[in-house]
Amino acid sequence: MSEPFTITPADVEAAARRIEGHVLRTPLVPAPRLSDLTGATVLVKHENMQATASFKERGAVNKLLTLDEDERERGVIAMSAGNHAQAVAYHARRFGIPATIVMPETTPLVKVENTRSHGARVVLHGETLYESAQKARELAAAEELVFVHPYDDPAVMAGQGTIAHEMLEDDPDLEVLIVPLGGGGLMAGNAVAAKALKPSIELIGVEAALYPSFFNAINADDLPVGGPTLAEGIAVKTVGVQTLPIVSSLVSDIVLVGEDMIERAVYAYASLQHSLAEGAGAAGLAAMLKEPGRYAGRKVGLLLCGGNIDTRLLAAIMVRELEREDRIVAFRLTTADRPGLLGKVASLLGEQGANILEVSHGRLFLDVPAKGVTLDVTVETRGSAHSAAIEAALRESGFAPHRVLPRGLAGRDLAEPGR
Repeated sequence: MSEPFTITPADVEAAARRIEGHVLRTPLVPAPRLSDLTGATVLVKHENMQATASFKERGAVNKLLTLDEDERERGVIAMSAGNHAQAVAYHARRFGIPATIVMPETTPLVKVENTRSHGARVVLHGETLYESAQKARELAAAEELVFVHPYDDPAVMAGQGTIAHEMLEDDPDLEVLIVPLGGGGLMAGNAVAAKALKPSIELIGVEAALYPSFFNAINADDLPVGGPTLAEGIAVKTVGVQTLPIVSSLVSDIVLVGEDMIERAVYAYASLQHSLAEGAGAAGLAAMLKEPGRYAGRKVGLLLCGGNIDTRLLAAIMVRELEREDRIVAFRLTTADRPGLLGKVASLLGEQGANILEVSHGRLFLDVPAKGVTLDVTVETRGSAHSAAIEAALRESGFAPHRVLPRGLAGRDLAEPGR
């Protein structure tokens, strides 16, 4: 690599030596069920096993260990949507360095509280990382704090690059690395490390479709940027000045993934790999689910780069995926209102092997006869074929069923006919 990048393979190797003993060398784990799902040979680097459940510890530790004594005494400040915040706060306390973290007001509560629990002063400011960064720089200047950028810093980038260094040491036969892209620190560090160890390896970056910042910068495009995303860890509007040249030179493609694919990937990690992945952590798998044919037959390394996901959000995702797979379905039955109706429906569903989750009567709808009733029943099934068999049995029994969206379980206020 002849490009004048701000970091070199030697910087990554030095970072690996520096952070040894301070962060976990996470395992690179074969994922046979994800391999079956995608048609590739998938190996997962479990950075969600770090003490703060994300890869951010590597860059934070490398940066903190490069500070001189005066900088350590003055303290550090960082801006982050969560994982960088926790990493800086956790290791700053370990090293006896005062830490201040500026976080967007929209940061998930679990990440805010985790950061505070590590002893940092937390300042909530702005809707986006850009606004938080402005506040952090103001405080850094006013209080003479060392600014620890989450991605656009050579020491941070080199620390993140130790991931690919470890992956290719553990399995030199990897053909593709798929890396989530926010500000680019993770990809930049790992691109430099990976290309030095194996020039033929293909590097693919993944952005949330709502935040195509690198895609726009590299392709001279103008796709809109912004909006609520499950992958808030890579919801970055401004790419790194130092990371952009590396990404544009060494990364073969940038893939945009929609929220539905990110949800599917989070669910797949939980149900098939038995691992927690936040939205950004699941982005690489989301790219594979979007285009499985692209990776079929190849050995692919995925970075499960973070596992800090709100448990309520995870529960909602799990239920939504069960709905998409027709393993949770709701039927609206319209029939005459007579004694024993509910018992008959329950018996029929029991005979069909369905598990009833929710029942709702409706007697006052104007589109129902005065002596009629609607019965909304949400059931758990074994999948699409089983759901179809249950629907057929209800129809044969005269209940005139049609599908509706599960209201309570789906978090929706209104049921809608059809699917």
